[in-house]
Parts: sequence; structure tokens; C-alpha cells
Amino acid sequence: MVIAGARLYEVALPLREPFRISGGELVVRRSLIVALEDESGLVGYGEAAPFELPFYSAETVASARDLLRNTLLPRLVGRGFATASEVNGALRSQVRGNAMARSAPETAWWDLQAAASGTSLADLVTNRLRELGVADPWLRRLSTIECGVALGIPRGESLAALRDDVERALERGYRRIKLKVMPGWDVEPVRTSLEIIRQQGSNRCLTADANGAYAWPDDERALRALDELHLLYLEQPLPEDALWDSCALQATLQTPICLDESLTSDSVARQVIAMAGPTVWNIKIQRVGGLEEACRIYARAVRAGVRLWGGTMPETGLGAQPMLALGCHAGFVYPSDLEPSDRWYPPGTDLVQLDMDESGMMAVPETRVIPDLTGKAELVAEFR
Repeated sequence: MVIAGARLYEVALPLREPFRISGGELVVRRSLIVALEDESGLVGYGEAAPFELPFYSAETVASARDLLRNTLLPRLVGRGFATASEVNGALRSQVRGNAMARSAPETAWWDLQAAASGTSLADLVTNRLRELGVADPWLRRLSTIECGVALGIPRGESLAALRDDVERALERGYRRIKLKVMPGWDVEPVRTSLEIIRQQGSNRCLTADANGAYAWPDDERALRALDELHLLYLEQPLPEDALWDSCALQATLQTPICLDESLTSDSVARQVIAMAGPTVWNIKIQRVGGLEEACRIYARAVRAGVRLWGGTMPETGLGAQPMLALGCHAGFVYPSDLEPSDRWYPPGTDLVQLDMDESGMMAVPETRVIPDLTGKAELVAEFR
């Protein structure tokens, strides 16, 4: 398949309410959309969804825009690619890091393949996993995915506001509640949330996500206090580059440690297994640079007995499509971070509408989904 043209768009979708994690706050989802076109006129779409400031990763919307416009898209146009591995190689050549920027054209290529073959993205993913040697039980797919909610740190760190958020999440039907935590906002919010869940007689599970806000062993006391609350898992308590420390911390806690920001590639996944590190992993398509690398991590994880779940940035509904396609496979055992469009955006503003039923389940598309960019996307660059 020859890439005959490419377009780069920017979108700015206001959130219904601010979303705060330990490193920063999001009030508008600024995102980059890549459209790749083949010689017959078919178009595939992908998304790069870093934040405006580098509080989650080193990438920003501005850095991704620059790399896509000046380096990545020009090197794809006019070239033919037979496999996702070839596309991945072209995007990685002489480019270190910048996984989110790379994920947009990489997932756009997958979407273009789905358009050309008249199949779903999930079918393409299953085929690729089979090529990577994934055994049949782990190729099994579900038609729906469990949805979990990620609750940000309330402004003013209000426990009353947190109570309202948890109660609404339970009423809505989410299968898992995740609290964003940080030093000073951790044990009491978790205790409060557990009390509400028990009072309502709910069987919903609770997790906490620190986004790398703690240090080891400096914050040992706070981490041990969280450990005593018996969470399903504690997500990324230590910074991204503290991989050895994360393995050491796991050996001292009963609560499973979940890797998020640290899990940047299949190479890192291999090393975590070799170090007998955490065995709960959050796979994010954006964070690892696209579906090809995510498929490789999935293949390694299921062979090693790692328990997986699917994460989001969050992206728009367009950016969620690759996670839906991968996350419906049997190796994903915990509820995902996928949430309906109306959780984040005002009605009618998302690029692809995502819906969740009253039991907290989201359907996996049986056919390819085309985003609505009309009046929502600004053209930044075009290549022919």
C-alpha cells in the first residue's frame, strides 16, 4: 500500500470539567489527528494525544506537531508499506522516543488497512497477534469491554466532592473506580471511597494511580499505609525511570504494583519480566508508539502470565479505537480506562461517539469507524 498523501489536523475539545492528576490539570483536550490516504483515495485516521505541558511525559502537543509536520509525515508520503512492522521501522528510524507523535501515523496506517480490506480493526489485531505466536486462548475476543472511571483530584482536595464523584460513578455503572492520588492526598480519599463502595453493597473494585508522584524509599510510610487498604492494585507509584525501584517496591508490598508510565516498549516489558517485577501492566497505545508495539507487549505478557488492562490518555473517541481493538482480547483481565464520550465532552463534540451501557460495558465496533472532523479540526499541514 502506497501512502499517496497525508494531512495533519489539530483539535481542541473543551472538557465538561477539569481533570487533575498529581502532575497537572487538563481543561481542554488538544489533540493531533493524522489522515493517511492511499492511491485509490481511501483514508485512515490516527491520533496523537500528549498534553500541552510535559507533566505526564516529555512530549507535548507542540513537540508532536513539529515532529509530525517536519519529519514523520514527509517520510511516509510516496512510500509503500506492506506490514505494520515496516511502518513502525520507518517512524522509528533516527527518532528517539516521541511515542505519542509516532502513534498517530502508525494507527492511521492500521485504519487505512482496515478500510482497504473491508474488515474491522479488531480483526487486523487478532491476525497480527497470531503472527506473533500468541496461543489460541489469548486470541479469543469479547464483543464488549469493561469500563472503569478515573476520578481526578478534586479542586481544593475536597473529600465531599470526592464522595459525590464516587457515588455518581457507582450509579453510572462503572466496573472499576480509580482514584488519582499523590503525597498528602492518598490514604484518606481511598478510605472514604472504600466506605462508600461498602455502604452501597457494591462489588466494584477500587484502584489508585499516583502517576509517579512518590519516591522510594523516601515515601515508604505513605506507600505502606496504602498497602494496608488492600486495593486491587496500585498504579505507577514511582517515577517512570525508577524501574528497578518499582521491582524492589513490589517485593515489599502485598498490593500488586501496576506499571503505566514505565512500560514504554516491548524491550522494557522483557526487562521487567527478567527482573521478576510487577505483573500487572497497563498498555496504552499512545505511550508505546502504536498498535504494533502494543501487540508485541501483549504477546510477551500473556506468555509470562502478566495481568493486563487497557489505558487511555484520555484521547478522543477516535484515539480510543485501537485500544478497543486490542483490549477486547482475552489477556486483558481488569476493567479498562475507556469511558463514554459524555464523561469528558459536551454532547456532539467528540470525534467518534463512545457509549457505555448501564452495566458499565462498551461495545467493540464490528466495522471500521470514521471520525467526524467537520467544524472540529483545523488543518495544520498537507503532504502530497
